[in-house]
Amino acid sequence: MLVLSFPAPAFGTNCWILASRPGEECVIFDPGMPDVSHKVSALVTQYSLKPVAVVATHGHLDHTFSIAPVADGYQIPAYIHSEDRVLLAHPEKALSPAFSATLGQSVFIEPKDVRELRNEARIEIVGMNITAFHAPGHTRGSLIFTIDDEILISGDVLFAGSIGRTDLPTGSAQDMENTLKKKIWPLSDSLRVLPGHGDETTMGHERRTNPYLKNVGTLR
Repeated sequence: MLVLSFPAPAFGTNCWILASRPGEECVIFDPGMPDVSHKVSALVTQYSLKPVAVVATHGHLDHTFSIAPVADGYQIPAYIHSEDRVLLAHPEKALSPAFSATLGQSVFIEPKDVRELRNEARIEIVGMNITAFHAPGHTRGSLIFTIDDEILISGDVLFAGSIGRTDLPTGSAQDMENTLKKKIWPLSDSLRVLPGHGDETTMGHERRTNPYLKNVGTLR
């Protein structure tokens, strides 16, 4: 499998581009901020890829800022959980007041083609089977994705050695605990974990060393 990535300038959000191999269809996860569509385009061109979908793991602006230019630029659908769709046009609904104030009079719009995901929804890409799992806690509509039982796109649910914050609007510590117990802990140790921020890891490593997962394990 071809796995490409770069960190967006704002907040170091990882944009992941996945395809079965060079020259095939690809899916783009979490193009961040500011507009990183040119970086996406450079990798797509370098590896002769055909974008067919852009996906948001959740609705925070540092993960969705470039969704509209990428989706509309390639004329492809944008996917997001139904609970977070409102954040595409109104990101301030899940931001701190201080951060919202920095946006000034900025106007945000949805891509032309938005498709809502729910738990266990599937996205079919040539050479890859992508399954979405609802994983609330960081936001109400957070998602994680497994790809061919090889890769976990964990968004801001699971990081190397940590988890996503739950103190912003629509976040919930109780929901996060339930997500870790029911959605994250049962996953295979062999999964390669591609998080929303920071270095990639594996489920096995996180189960052994991540203090949040270790705590969940003792409560099961």
